[in-house]
Amino acid sequence: MSLFDLDRTQMAAHLSNEPKFRLKQLWSGIYQNLALPTEQTNLPKALRESLGANQELQLALTQREVLFADERKTIKTLYELKDGKEIETVLMSYSDRATLCVSSQAGCAMGCVFCATGQAGFFRHLSAAEILEQVFHGARTSRDVFSQRLSNLVFMGMGEPMANYENVIAAIQLIVFEFGISARHITVSTVGITPGIRKLASQALPVSLAVSLHAANDEKRSRLVPINDRYPIDEIMDSLEFFAEHSNRRISFEWAMMADINDTDQDARELAELAKRVGAHVNLIPLNPTPLWPYPGSSETAVRNFRDNLVALGINATIRRNRGNQIAAACGQLITQRRDKVRRRIESFGR
Repeated sequence: MSLFDLDRTQMAAHLSNEPKFRLKQLWSGIYQNLALPTEQTNLPKALRESLGANQELQLALTQREVLFADERKTIKTLYELKDGKEIETVLMSYSDRATLCVSSQAGCAMGCVFCATGQAGFFRHLSAAEILEQVFHGARTSRDVFSQRLSNLVFMGMGEPMANYENVIAAIQLIVFEFGISARHITVSTVGITPGIRKLASQALPVSLAVSLHAANDEKRSRLVPINDRYPIDEIMDSLEFFAEHSNRRISFEWAMMADINDTDQDARELAELAKRVGAHVNLIPLNPTPLWPYPGSSETAVRNFRDNLVALGINATIRRNRGNQIAAACGQLITQRRDKVRRRIESFGR
């Protein structure tokens, strides 16, 4: 088992011949001091060696890219899993916080046509331990490189969190109660998997919810986000109203800006109608280039005009600053180095 597969009871079983205080010592060393058992010098050498020999890590760091630009700091890390699959995380340092973008799957089955991860296809779910280990390494890096405590998490890396719901929730619970990251500083993203949205509303975890919408009518959205055929916009909105009623947490709509595709005045009006129904905040994301999407993102002027249209319609809207697109670490660009399972390419959007 991985070190992060073990709960307190299972960890205690490994310490059955040790004084009882060793469990607290070891557990706090991992989750509070961010130290592996072999690094915890307050433990006896023989115990450190035994734990190190029997409890493996699941993630092997294979590549790290660091971006220092305009006083902003972004680190993209590529990990290889035990079975050879790969995932990426992105750590972003701001003046007032450090945020880690976490992956929930190796690849993604949703097939969003403009997203590099969706273009590459789906390989498998990540275990709760593999998600926790991303947070452990990200927290250590934030401490050691940025001298900042990891304070925020966004499940916006590779994969669809709601398709791996049980493992994601299990990981979040430990992240909150063991790593001490507030649930209010955690955002779970989805393309609109409505059963997951309803289940999340019932969890005693006040996390925020982000919906990758990108189009506000079914005809257009199904072409951009194919899962919309299964979970159309009306069904998504019903689940979001349920979430808003039962969780009292913020809902945001993510909107990747694509020139002449979803940046028109009509798009703004349709989006405003949906946002008003659930009091959603809108994040406008200048589209980042991906290998198989042939169309450009909206111009800066078009993005600002779209934002102004939303504001005039009474919607709280923000233009998100891109982080890490120089190293393919921005939204929609995580694909890892293995691009050997390309599932989908859009040859024409029919504009």
